[in-house]
Amino acid sequence: MSMDRNNIDPKYKWDLTEIYKTDDEFESALKETEKRISAFGERKDEILSSALGLLSVLRAFSEISRCIEKLWSYAFLSFATDASSGKNQAAVAKVRRAASLFDEAAWFVSPSLIKADDNTLDGFFKECPALSEYSRFIERVRLEKPYILSDECEKLMSKLSESLDSHENIRDIFASSDLRFGKIKDDEGKSVELRDTNYVKYLMSGDRRVRRSAFTTLYKTYEGFGGTFGALYSGYVKEQITLAKMRGYSSSITASTFRDEVTPEIYNNLINSVREALPILYGYYEMKRRVLGLSKLHMYDLYAPLISEQDKRYTYEEAVDLVLDMARVFGDEYYSTLKQGLTKEGWVDVYPAVGKQGGAFSAGSFDTKPYILLNFNGKSDDVSTLAHEAGHSMHSYFSRKYNLPHNSHYTIFVAEVASTVNELLLAHKRLNAAECDEEKLSVLNGLMETYKGTLFRQTMFAEFERDVHAAAERGEPLTAESLSKHYKSLVDLYFGKDVVTDRQISLEWMRIPHFFSAFYVYKYATCISAASAIVKRIENEGETYIPKYIEFLKCGGSLSPLDSLKVAGIDMCDPGVVKAAVKDFEDAIKSFDKIYNSIKCK
Repeated sequence: MSMDRNNIDPKYKWDLTEIYKTDDEFESALKETEKRISAFGERKDEILSSALGLLSVLRAFSEISRCIEKLWSYAFLSFATDASSGKNQAAVAKVRRAASLFDEAAWFVSPSLIKADDNTLDGFFKECPALSEYSRFIERVRLEKPYILSDECEKLMSKLSESLDSHENIRDIFASSDLRFGKIKDDEGKSVELRDTNYVKYLMSGDRRVRRSAFTTLYKTYEGFGGTFGALYSGYVKEQITLAKMRGYSSSITASTFRDEVTPEIYNNLINSVREALPILYGYYEMKRRVLGLSKLHMYDLYAPLISEQDKRYTYEEAVDLVLDMARVFGDEYYSTLKQGLTKEGWVDVYPAVGKQGGAFSAGSFDTKPYILLNFNGKSDDVSTLAHEAGHSMHSYFSRKYNLPHNSHYTIFVAEVASTVNELLLAHKRLNAAECDEEKLSVLNGLMETYKGTLFRQTMFAEFERDVHAAAERGEPLTAESLSKHYKSLVDLYFGKDVVTDRQISLEWMRIPHFFSAFYVYKYATCISAASAIVKRIENEGETYIPKYIEFLKCGGSLSPLDSLKVAGIDMCDPGVVKAAVKDFEDAIKSFDKIYNSIKCK
C-alpha cells in the first residue's frame, strides 16, 4: 500500500542532502555549471591546436559531464520519490536544459576528433602520454565517422537536443502523477486505491477475483487515454527514425545497436532463438494452468502464486540478510561494500509512497553513492528485486572505483548482467537451502518467473519494438489501434492457443516505459543469457572464477561490451549462450513438475 512519504521512517528513505545540502546549493551548482558550459563553447579552436590543447579540452569536457551527472542525480532522484511535485519537475527540467546547453556548446568535440588524421593523433599521444587516459573515448568517437554531419548540421542538432528528449519525460509525468485508476477490493474485501506501483501486487493475489478486478480496472483507465499514448509513442518512434536517417543509418535499429557496439544480427538472433523455444514456454503455461486448477489460464492469472509458500511475507531487514548472504560468494570487497550500503549508508529508498515512481532502479553518479529505488511490499519477488538492484549498484561501484570518470560508464548492453547474476544466484542458494518440498517449489516458481519475464517477455517486447519501427519506416501510420492490434498478435504468439489472451492485454504497450528508450529491452534478454552462463561458472568453478567476474565488473566503459563480457569468459556472438539459458528455464520447469507431482501422489 502506498503511504504518505512523511510517515515513513527516515532510515527507509534516501537522504539526498548528501548530494546537495539544500535546494539553494543545488541551484548554485547548476549556475556554476552553466557558466562552465558557456566558457567551453569558446574552445573549438583549441581542441586540435596541440597535444596539451586536446588534453585540456577533453578534461574540461569530462569535468562538466561529471557535474551534470551529479546535478541530474539530485534532480531525478527527488523527482522519483515525488513525481507530482512541481519543484521536482522543475529541477529535472533545469538539468535537462543544462545538458542540452552542454550538447550545444560541445558540438565540435566529436567532429573535430573525427576529422583529425591518424598521424596528428599519433603524434599527440607520443608527445603527451597523459592523453592515453582518453584513448578509449577517442576510439569510440572515431567509430562514428560515417555518421557525423557537417559542422552546420551538428550545431543545429545540438541546439535541438533538449526538445528531442521530451517524449519519455512527458510519458513518465503523465503515467506517474496524472493517471488515476480507481479503487478495487483487496483479498480482505477492503477498498484500496489501485496504482501502477501496486498493480502487480494484486495480480499476485491468490484470489482470482482480486486479480481480475485489478486487471480490468487498470486497463479501463489506459483504454481511455489510448490516443494520448499512441500519439506520444508515434512521435517518439518517428523522431528516432528521422534522426537515424539524417545521420545515414539504414534504420533506427541499426543506429541503436551501433551505439551498443553490436549489430542488428545479435538482436534478430535473440528473437529467432526465443521463437524456437516457444513450445517450452507453452508447456510452462499449461503446467501453471494445471497447478492453479483452472479450466483456462487468463492474462490476469499469469502472476498468481503456484503454491501458498509464495505468499510468505518478508521484512525489509530479512530481505537484506538474504541478499547479503548470497553476496558472500563474490569476496570481501563486494560483500563488505554492499553490507555497508544496505545497512548503514542509506542506499535504498524502500517503501511505496504517494507520488513515488513505480518499479525499481539503481541510479547515481561518479560523485554519489549508488541509490536504489524499491517499492517493497514484503513478497518473495521483492527480495529478488533487492538482489537485482544491488547487482546494478555494485557494478556501478566497481566501475567508478577502478576507472576515471569518463571510462566509468558501463554500456547498456551489459547493464543487466550483474543484476541478473545476483537474482539467479539468490534463487539457487535458496533452492539448495530449502528444508521442504514446498519451499523448493516456491523458489523454483520464482526462478521460472524470472526466465519467463526476462528472457521471453522482454524478447516479445523487443520484437514489438522492431516491428513498430520497421512499420513506421515503411510509412505506415502508428495509431493506438494499430499498435494495440500488433501487440495483441504478438501476445497471441508468445502465449499460445491454450492461454486466453484477454482483449485488454492489447493495451499493455502503454504501460512499458522502456519503449521510450529505443531498442533497450532486448538487452534484458541477452543479459539474462550471459548471466545464466556466468552463474554456471561461479557454481562449477567457485573461487577460481570469481576474480574473472569481478574484473568484468571493473571494466566499466574501458572496453566494448562484447569485449568486457569476454573478460568474464562469455561470448555473446555464440547463439549457444541464449539456447543454454532456455535450457535452464526448461530444467526449472521439469524440476517443479517432478516435485509437485510427487507431493500430489503422497
